[in-house]
Amino acid sequence: MLKLRTMWGSGGDRASRQGWSQFIDFIDDPIGPVNKREQDPRVPNAFARFCRRHSIDELPQLLHVISGEMSLVGPRPLTAAELHRYYGEDAGEILKARPGIVGLWQVSGRNRLTYAERRALDLKLIRKRSRAMYLHIVVRAVGEVLNGSNSW
Repeated sequence: MLKLRTMWGSGGDRASRQGWSQFIDFIDDPIGPVNKREQDPRVPNAFARFCRRHSIDELPQLLHVISGEMSLVGPRPLTAAELHRYYGEDAGEILKARPGIVGLWQVSGRNRLTYAERRALDLKLIRKRSRAMYLHIVVRAVGEVLNGSNSW
C-alpha cells in the first residue's frame, strides 16, 4: 500500500530519516496501530505529525483507487499478523471485500478504538453496506480529516 512516509525506525534516528527522499514508500508495519501513540518517537517532526493527523500520508492511496485495487470506502488493509491475531475466523470475510481508504471505524473513533471494536465495525460495514452508509462515511471522513481528532 502506498503512503507518504512519516515514520522512521524505532526512534526516528538520523540514519533512518533519510527516507524523505523517498516521498512515497511501500509500508509493511510490523508494529501496527495497537502500539501507536500521540507522541510516537518514530514521527520525527511537526510536519510529519501534521501529515499523519490530517491523513495527508494516505493521499497516494488514491492511485490504488484509480487502478481498481482499492475503493474509497471499505475496510482498511491489515497486515497478516493483525488479521490472524485480531480478526481470527472473520479474516476471510474481511479479505473478500475490496480494501478502502476510509472505513467505518476511521469515522467512529479512529485510533482510540480497540481491535475488537474495529473488527465489529469492519464486519458491520461489509454486512450492511449500502450507498447511504458509504455516503455517510465519506461525509464524516471529511470532518475527521479536517479536524484531525483521534489520529496518531
